[in-house]
Amino acid sequence: MEYRPLGKTGIDVSLICLGTMTYGEQNTESDAHEQLDFAVSQGINFIDTAEIYPVPPVQSTQGLTETYIGTWLAARKCRDKVVLATKVAGASDWLPHIRNDQARLDRNNIEQALNASLKRLKTDYIDLYQLHWPDRTTNFFGQLGFSHKENDILTPIEETLGVLDDLVRSGKIRAIGISNEVPWGTMKFLEIAALRNLPRIASIQNPYNLINRTFEIGLAEIAHREQVSLLAYSPLSFGVLTGKYLNGAQPAGARLTLFDRFDRYKSELAQAATAEYVQLAHDAGLRPAQMALAYVNSRSFITSNIIGATTMAQLKEDIGSLEIELGEDVLNKIEEIHTRIPNPSP
Repeated sequence: MEYRPLGKTGIDVSLICLGTMTYGEQNTESDAHEQLDFAVSQGINFIDTAEIYPVPPVQSTQGLTETYIGTWLAARKCRDKVVLATKVAGASDWLPHIRNDQARLDRNNIEQALNASLKRLKTDYIDLYQLHWPDRTTNFFGQLGFSHKENDILTPIEETLGVLDDLVRSGKIRAIGISNEVPWGTMKFLEIAALRNLPRIASIQNPYNLINRTFEIGLAEIAHREQVSLLAYSPLSFGVLTGKYLNGAQPAGARLTLFDRFDRYKSELAQAATAEYVQLAHDAGLRPAQMALAYVNSRSFITSNIIGATTMAQLKEDIGSLEIELGEDVLNKIEEIHTRIPNPSP
């Protein structure tokens, strides 16, 4: 396993991070524990979760993912062996069950969310506490262009950082990160932290994969120059890049078969690009999933690649991507496809 620095924190995390958002929906508690055991045995020390998980986020299952991780941590007594990351929900109109539809990135909400996560995770500290999405109207979750909203109600970034500062000082949080952010927000967090002597963001968790490389446009340079670690999520575009959904296939039990909320990966252009990437993998003697993950692993601005799996076979294949080094010919052909069909699933 390769380990890379998490921002400027002094914490090293495994290149592969275990994502857990299926725990409590597609995976049982025993499934979760089996995955966690195997991941740790392979050198993975980084586990990512969120207060709203599992996904799809609904009231009846909310918090189960953290609960399953908590029971595993308690049973294995291995808290000091893992870097544990979770997230607090920002403002939304689609999560009425989160704090009575009043979720914001303010003191009351962040403190409530963190204390509930600590209880479910059976720990007294979080290594990396992340803001799951911005508390303002901006372009994320599949939106490419920014559209200004008059009278936008938002929690000032300085206020959010002030709350997090208190929680870092209390020992409940070691480091902080952002997620689903844009270049303006990322630089604003850095600017305010420097001006006000508040906690500096260590990481940004955004989507990055063969059919969504929008991170490269403005954020990759920030990640390099400011040492803000990219934690890449959806590296397989919710399984699309395995090729299993091509030609209208709907595999039983697969995420996009079960849930219709991820249509950003189903467009005609996404399918066309995916078909080309899958064929390229086959022509190169590679498994499509491992080629897609190996590409993410190889990017210089990546700190950790967040994989997710519903079966042990998938988990083993995903971790096996670490053994794949893509040749110049394959990399050139990936760029050729990307040039013709850029970012069909932002």
